[in-house]
Amino acid sequence: MEKKIRTAVIGVGYLGLFHAEKFSQLPESELVGVVDTSRPRAEEVAAKVGTTAYTDYRDLLDKVDAVSIVVPTQFHFEVARAFLERGVHVLLEKPITTTVEEADELIRIAEDKGAIFQVGHLERFNPVIVGLKEFLTGPRFIESVRIAPFKPRGTDVNVVLDLMIHDIDIIQTIVGSPVKHISSIGAPVFTDEEDIANARILFENGCVANVTASRISLKSERKMRIFQSESYISVDFQNKKLAVFRKGNGEMFPGIPAIDMKETSFEQGDALKEEIASFLDCVKTGAKPVVSGQDGKRALETALKISRNL
Repeated sequence: MEKKIRTAVIGVGYLGLFHAEKFSQLPESELVGVVDTSRPRAEEVAAKVGTTAYTDYRDLLDKVDAVSIVVPTQFHFEVARAFLERGVHVLLEKPITTTVEEADELIRIAEDKGAIFQVGHLERFNPVIVGLKEFLTGPRFIESVRIAPFKPRGTDVNVVLDLMIHDIDIIQTIVGSPVKHISSIGAPVFTDEEDIANARILFENGCVANVTASRISLKSERKMRIFQSESYISVDFQNKKLAVFRKGNGEMFPGIPAIDMKETSFEQGDALKEEIASFLDCVKTGAKPVVSGQDGKRALETALKISRNL
């Protein structure tokens, strides 16, 4: 019988609980513990997923092979460094760290120790993103909107690092060109950090992205529109829908080409379970993670540039 991977979740607040549930469900994982600085919370989650509660992550350094780290962003570097230095494989929630220098250091340690280092940009595991790849021919203009009702969690960082960073990561991945120039604007509304922001990103290949994020909206919406030569793609991350509009044969009106439209709906699925299963597969096989430390650093770098301009 194949040996199970000894796992733990560090930080079991709102999102960490879901991580713990997935690790407890996946057959290749043996969830040996959950950690939270609040003992009642650690014990509550441990009882729910059938494992041991801890209040200090250091108690697990020599007891695990792989961990999910779901603590507030300001503690990402300290906690991830401790595990990576022991050669423990790390899935670290986004944003990767608070500074680019910290990200560089974690990437270096992971490489030195031969540890898998994956960053939790969950949207990369959305089936719509997987389906989108076959239709991309060279984006020229991208417009994205990610809005959500106000929730106290995640407000330790501004809306760029909380929400917009998802779209920054996706856009940089599909454009595949360095950033040339950024202009941005934002405002704090319910917190001391910016709760709504807009950025215009110009890439060296000429593509332009107009990106909006808000955490003070009445509804949730996660959409992106991609314009390229002879086609336009509408992506609805939330409802898992992808629509592709192309120039067709014939004319709609004299001088105006006909438009062909193809819409695809995807199963809702479980992106977090897919993300964690992919991480564990990398631990088993040594494959490169879907979202590497370098990817996390790249998204952070752009997010910080946007934030500095707000």
